[in-house]
Amino acid sequence: MPVALRRRLPRLVTASFLIAGDIAGYLIAYFVLLSFLPSGLEGALAERTFTIAALAAIILYASAGLYPGYRLHNHEHLRRRTVAAVKVAVLAAFGAIVLPEGQRLLLSTIGFLALGLIVQPFVHWLVRGLCWKLGVWGERAVVIGAGNLTPALVAHFKDHWQYGIRPEPFFADSLETLPDGGSSIAVVAGDTGSLTPDLAAMRRKFAEVILLSDTPNLKVSGLRPADVGGEIGIRLATGESSVNSDLVRRILDLAIAIPAIIVVSPFIAFAAAAIYAIDPGPVFFRHTREGRSGKPVHVLKLRTMYQNAEQRLEALFRDNPAMREEWLSHFKLKEDPRVLPVIGHMLRSSSIDELPQLVNIIAGEMAIVGPRPFPEYHLLAMDCEFRAKRRSVTPGLTGLWQISERSNADIELQQQLDEFYIDNRSLWFDCQILLSTIPALFKHRGAY
Repeated sequence: MPVALRRRLPRLVTASFLIAGDIAGYLIAYFVLLSFLPSGLEGALAERTFTIAALAAIILYASAGLYPGYRLHNHEHLRRRTVAAVKVAVLAAFGAIVLPEGQRLLLSTIGFLALGLIVQPFVHWLVRGLCWKLGVWGERAVVIGAGNLTPALVAHFKDHWQYGIRPEPFFADSLETLPDGGSSIAVVAGDTGSLTPDLAAMRRKFAEVILLSDTPNLKVSGLRPADVGGEIGIRLATGESSVNSDLVRRILDLAIAIPAIIVVSPFIAFAAAAIYAIDPGPVFFRHTREGRSGKPVHVLKLRTMYQNAEQRLEALFRDNPAMREEWLSHFKLKEDPRVLPVIGHMLRSSSIDELPQLVNIIAGEMAIVGPRPFPEYHLLAMDCEFRAKRRSVTPGLTGLWQISERSNADIELQQQLDEFYIDNRSLWFDCQILLSTIPALFKHRGAY
């Protein structure tokens, strides 16, 4: 079983138990409240209102990270639950304005939510204990502590198993001694000196790295849980893509690409006719690039160069060494003799030549947002470790360095921007890049 699935499955089971516990808590609250409901509110309207309120609260609990809620202090659990209940109560207050029995129903709903807050901690205590007995509660974690701190921290997390940490002490000289497929979490406490490698190396080794804050019994680092939102420390996750986020991205890609290719088809046809008029021959070309997991992607583009472009480039390098230096730095030339006059420069500066790649997106070979797929000669200028990171995500039609630097970015800056995007990749980041693409195209800065 893959490591990621081995980690997600117990989390899914635990989260399911906790959600069932919250539903049970709200059912208890409803039956307790039933005898106190005002006359006329005992029927279907109250049941529907309470059901919607409970469902909304559980969704907010999930968005607040309470399923399974590992690495949170108990008071933080209470705070997040209370905030969620207050949000639902505010929504209920707006609903009370339009309902004829709204005012009395609002008071009953607030009572229902408040009673749920009282009952649920007791139900959770039972559910967490059950998950612990079943062996699905918590995740294995290597504890890396300074001096004699490690044994004390191991004992602390064993006594306080509710945090979801199954501690394993780390006494070796190097992380390389840890077997693969072991603990997915590293808990780092205090000044571990030369024992701890740099964070980048640790994040490659573990799915999550936690820089531990002080515990009630041990002053570890001076970092307070209050500084990090009631958690036991600063959590550094690898940002691994989940199956759900990949599915959402794919749906969004299709929702954008299919209508877009219908809209831009006349522009592509007009550009193709102009290319053929200037340099008769194929107006499209496919270039093989490296895609996700190293699979080849046949990127489709409008042709913006003469058909004998490679011979022109070789002749240019022979006669002009400065141009060769510019090419080796950016793999682009500001004054490129291969580009078709007028139409070639217009298509490249506006990126219209890239629009046929909507076909690649619909085929699933590319995404709307991601690192641009580079030719092999471009990738050879990058280190192997970075190339492996690039292969972990689907290449995109637009990306971070395209909207910030475009052709002005040299190899080093391209790598830095792509690495930043991959490390911080999210649906919201993708949306921000997509929204920034249109103004970047109109500015024409760094486009040639």
